[in-house]
Amino acid sequence: MSTNKVWYITGASKGMGLSLTKQLLSKGHSVAATSRTVNAFEQFAAFGDRFLALEVDLKNEQSIGLSFKKTIEKFGRVDVIVNNAGYGLGGALEELTADEISENFEVNFFAAVRVVQNALPYLREQRSGHIINISSIAGFAPGLGWSMYCAAKFALSGLSEALANDLKPLGINVTNVLPGWFRTSFAKPDSIAYNKNQMAEYNYLREYHEKMNSMDGTQPGNPDQIADAFLELVYSGNPPVNLFLGSDAFNRAKSKIAQLNQEMSDWEKVSKSTDF
Repeated sequence: MSTNKVWYITGASKGMGLSLTKQLLSKGHSVAATSRTVNAFEQFAAFGDRFLALEVDLKNEQSIGLSFKKTIEKFGRVDVIVNNAGYGLGGALEELTADEISENFEVNFFAAVRVVQNALPYLREQRSGHIINISSIAGFAPGLGWSMYCAAKFALSGLSEALANDLKPLGINVTNVLPGWFRTSFAKPDSIAYNKNQMAEYNYLREYHEKMNSMDGTQPGNPDQIADAFLELVYSGNPPVNLFLGSDAFNRAKSKIAQLNQEMSDWEKVSKSTDF
């Protein structure tokens, strides 16, 4: 009996999603891949019955529901859900418009909510499955100049941890993946948006935006290694709820945890002073 799995991956036409799709297909797995246009998947035609191209609007409930129906019709099941679609939004909170904020949460958070809601009936019936939500190290240890993006990723991380508790009794695992910098297209304009209204008072934040742009092509993470990490996750008998991906993310998380421990120690007396 084959142990290969059926993967459903959002945002699979570029970046981490594209690398993951390529590697999984090359290792014999089946992939249902979503994008805003199926034309982005012509390179996978050779994989035939193990690949399903799905044109999906992740802001549309019916579009997502139909994509899962097609996935089940083709493969008979779905084993792993990877919520990968997302984009960065740079800018100070005061500079961002309501539309910019709403759109970022729609794609980075609410799209994942809709995908999980539509996947769960199938995973519950199977009494098995693994949901992998791609957050960001910024959803644990935020940097400067990305307040709303960090907030959306914090929300996704929080949802993932809560779901991990809720779904474990049903045989469904959930892992919150927090990557650092990977050498993908994420630093390019089609994956990053910046606030249109810029205030001179926040010019100091632009240097952090420029720093990210200057890193393009030199990021430490190798996206072609992600598939092996995820395979280790889904075949583990005890997968982690949180996985920091990349040495930069791991080290940044350790620094944040040390900072939290120090703050808790420094303020322990005040923390406990509110008890009866």
